[in-house]
Amino acid sequence: MTIHDTEHFDIVGMAFGLSDRISRWTESVRWFFYEVVLSDRRCPSCDGRLAMVKEGQCRCQRCSQALDPTPAFQRCGVCGGQPVLRIRRYACSQCGLDVPSRFLFDGLVFDSEYFREKMAESRQRREDLRQQIRDMLASSRSLPMTPVFTDLGDAPGLVEALNGLTMDLPSSDLPWPRRDFDLSRYQNHLQAHIGPMTVTFDQLPLLSGNQRQDRIWRFVALLFMAQAGIVDLWQEGSIIMVKQHDSDTEGPGVSGETEAAA
Repeated sequence: MTIHDTEHFDIVGMAFGLSDRISRWTESVRWFFYEVVLSDRRCPSCDGRLAMVKEGQCRCQRCSQALDPTPAFQRCGVCGGQPVLRIRRYACSQCGLDVPSRFLFDGLVFDSEYFREKMAESRQRREDLRQQIRDMLASSRSLPMTPVFTDLGDAPGLVEALNGLTMDLPSSDLPWPRRDFDLSRYQNHLQAHIGPMTVTFDQLPLLSGNQRQDRIWRFVALLFMAQAGIVDLWQEGSIIMVKQHDSDTEGPGVSGETEAAA
């Protein structure tokens, strides 16, 4: 046979075909083996013929009773004890020695009850772990925050500092109605311009057209944000410095109750 002739052979296809034939032949041998080993056995209940349905289990063709033929028809060759299934093998119930089953084609059998118990234990362990995590998270939650109402008079010199911030701007006789100060709006505006890098107060852009009023409202909003732990606020000489609080990069926000204190 020349090299040219071998090119017409599908080696891979022939290998798969051979494997398929071997599998079918093995399955035929398996069921023939079962017929032989059960040919002289009868159902203990009705004396009917037995047929194997799977490894380690046969069924009566008359009364449909299912049983394991190894403990039913086989005994320990050493002490005559009855075999019992232990996970994946048979062992003598009296002396404990392994008992090779004469009713298994490839020697593989599983104790389904054992595996059911192990699966149930595994599921219970997972549920216990989930509950431990839930309990741990619940215990680590902080208590509800009670809003702290700030009185500008509590800080000595704060009013004078506010006046100093605005003394270089044109005066305005416009009233400052409390209802016009939206703390949440100013907080969102300032948070959009404050990051981990330090900036000065004067670098923060205006939000409203009234410069004097807006300057005061921005500073008051920064005071509340510092009290809430959203920003770090300090003074270097005559310059006010501000940056995002290190331990809370997103900021917890200022609640409506805190806003009402403004």
